[in-house]
Order: sequence, then structure tokens, then C-alpha cells
Amino acid sequence: MDEAAFWQLIEDCKPAEPDPDADVLADTLTERLARSPLSQVIGFAEQLSWALYRLDRKEYGHDLGGDAFLYTRAAVVAAGRTEFDSVLRDPVAFTPYATDLIWAESLLYTPDRAYERITGEEWDRDTRYSYESCSNTEGWADSPTGPADGGELQRR
Repeated sequence: MDEAAFWQLIEDCKPAEPDPDADVLADTLTERLARSPLSQVIGFAEQLSWALYRLDRKEYGHDLGGDAFLYTRAAVVAAGRTEFDSVLRDPVAFTPYATDLIWAESLLYTPDRAYERITGEEWDRDTRYSYESCSNTEGWADSPTGPADGGELQRR
């Protein structure tokens, strides 16, 4: 799955009604991916990890703890490509996600659930890019500790 297909799938699966925690989006994505070839699920996981990795930077997460930062980054992805690109261009666009704690934790489990539905097995996922907070070392290069967790995640 290339980046354009990833973002198109997100757009196609977004509900018309408000979905504050992206649970409906995650369920719809899981259903769609579970009816796809396994390669699509793996490709989705890679693209999701890459998107989250790109948002893993000090200018976005310096005031958030590790899990909160991860879930707010997932919310940016759940909002779609236009919002994602806007946040990448201007970190100020991330502020509402951080201050209002807009989360989309369920999006993180979408590829794992689809994989399990297809194979009947739990997925020990290993993507090229880690989406865990502080894994983008270049994004945190000038930060002595990482997010507001005191750098605990960075030391792990």
C-alpha cells in the first residue's frame, strides 16, 4: 500500500457523524482491511507507522507524556491527510490535539485486529518505523529528555 492509498482508505472509512475517539473509523478500517489481502494490512501498518513517526517530534510533544503524545498523534492521522499535512507544515496546528487531548488510540490496533481476523493468529508486528513516542531520534535531537514524561520513554 502506498501513501496515497493509505490516505484514501482513511478518507473512505471516516464516518459522516462526529467520531471523537476515532472508534468508528478504526472499526470500519478493520472491517475493510480484514476483507483485503494480507499485503494490504501489512502496507497499512507500515504507512500508519510512518505517519506517526513523522509526527514524533519535540515541537509537537514537549508538553505531553508518552501515551498521551502517541494517542494525539494518532488523532491527527485519523483526521485525514489534509489535517496531517497542515500539522506537518505548522506545529501550531497540533495545539488543539494537545490541549484538548484529542485521542485516537483505537486506530493503533487496526492493522493488528485485521491481521488476526485474516490469519487467526496474533500479529507480532514489526514495522520499519516505530510509532512509539521518542523513537524518531532526529525529531528529538535537541531535546535533553523527550516529552513531559521526563524522558522515560527515551531511556527505554
